[in-house]
Amino acid sequence: MSGEQAITRPARASWFSVLRTEARILLFRAEEAELVGLGHGHLALGLLCTWLVGMGRYWDHPRASLLQHLGVGSVVYVFVFSAFFYGMLRPLRPERWSYGHLLTFVSLTAPPAVLYAIPVERFFALDMARGINAWFLACVASWRVALLFSYLRLYAKLSGGVRLVSLLLPLALIVAALALLNLDRAVFDVMTGVPEDGGTAGDAAYGVLTLVTVLSVVLSPVLLGLYSGAIVYRRRSLTANPPVPPS
Repeated sequence: MSGEQAITRPARASWFSVLRTEARILLFRAEEAELVGLGHGHLALGLLCTWLVGMGRYWDHPRASLLQHLGVGSVVYVFVFSAFFYGMLRPLRPERWSYGHLLTFVSLTAPPAVLYAIPVERFFALDMARGINAWFLACVASWRVALLFSYLRLYAKLSGGVRLVSLLLPLALIVAALALLNLDRAVFDVMTGVPEDGGTAGDAAYGVLTLVTVLSVVLSPVLLGLYSGAIVYRRRSLTANPPVPPS
């Protein structure tokens, strides 16, 4: 068996190996072979982490529903987001692309969301706590988007420009859709714990939300045009240089 075939058919990983791979992914140290080797054990760990941070998000929320306390929404989210992201990028014909593998990776990016479980309201004034929660949201979102960008480079083998468009377009469409449905503020309140009447820090956070929303709505048509061009570019590139099957 060749070295490449050995990578594409990995042996069942031990839990120590699974945890090690998870740590390396979160620290941006994972290599291509480690991503190729993601399997059922990694998915189980990812869903467990997603479930735990989902419960942590609402553990001290007085108005959370039972399903929110149970972390069900976060688990459902990774399935839905992965399906949407998978469908959006499939026309670009990445070198490797499967829903199961993408779902596994997305679930493994859940641990940074443990920041949401920190009860900052108990240690700081309410206005300060709102600002801290907003910064937590920004840090977690940036971290997970950067991890996806790395995944598209190492695993899907998308080139720089195509990779950037394929990452930004789905995110921009999600934000734009929430804005059109008038759900952007509601989602933001849930993510950060900042209520509608939220004071100075809340106002600043909503200012950033408004900026991101406007940029998403304005840039979505531009990104759609670039996305269409990227599809044509990828098809021509793969026609001129078809991938070599493993020997």
